[in-house]
Amino acid sequence: MKSIFDTVSQECSRIITQTYSTSFSMATKMLSNSIRQDIYNIYGFVRLADEIVDSFHDYDKELLFIQFEADLEAALLNKISLNPILNSFQHTYHNYGIDREMVDAFMNSMRQDLHKTVYHTEEEYKNYIYGSADVVGLMCLKVFVNGDTEKYDTLKQTAMALGSAFQKVNFLRDLKADHDELNRTYFPNTDLNNLDEDSKKAIIDDIEKDFSEGLSGIKQLPLEAKFGVFMAYRYYNQLLKKLKTTPALEIKSTRIRVPDYKKVELLTRSYVKYQLNLL
Repeated sequence: MKSIFDTVSQECSRIITQTYSTSFSMATKMLSNSIRQDIYNIYGFVRLADEIVDSFHDYDKELLFIQFEADLEAALLNKISLNPILNSFQHTYHNYGIDREMVDAFMNSMRQDLHKTVYHTEEEYKNYIYGSADVVGLMCLKVFVNGDTEKYDTLKQTAMALGSAFQKVNFLRDLKADHDELNRTYFPNTDLNNLDEDSKKAIIDDIEKDFSEGLSGIKQLPLEAKFGVFMAYRYYNQLLKKLKTTPALEIKSTRIRVPDYKKVELLTRSYVKYQLNLL
């Protein structure tokens, strides 16, 4: 029965989320049960594409990406895929009317990671972030507002800002791996071999601006989504605080993370704020 395969597909997306990102998984668990699976479905799709271009070094990544792209096209067209991750994603894609432009923009940014290593201009940088992060925020927003186009239009820019903030924090946190292992430089006009405090401050100031705009949108989200998204915001904001107090040269030489005990502490404090209507 197709329903059995759909259940298995959704379970695969949940497992990918919980295995690859404990922080995002924790935040997703704070969403209403009515929308949680659809966020797993979106995350599973974007994570699998990202792993192809970032991790599968012993294989022909370009060939794998071309095959994945063809499978995605077939999944969206036929509303079924033998790839369980794409099968669960196509369900969410059709159920919530996710725009094809969002999917195409995401895949375009992932395709750039196959060959492009340096982003020389602000335009290149912003275009990459739009495809790799902003549209993921918009896909999730489609689920959160559940067909309320007025609410979607109101929150669209704040969802993109939050997506940008999350991605830029990832760039700064993963500076060493991106630069040394993947030979990528996302931040334009920045010498990562000699990252100084002024350059770090400019990056962090930009992220904090995105976070401020993103938080204003979180406060307007439907109740089903508000606490879960706030939890993700709190985690990434804590990560940014650690990056802010870490010397620039140390950021270049290590990967900053938030310990598990701190994540639990953030969850507790965030829940208290939420319950006291301080959000």
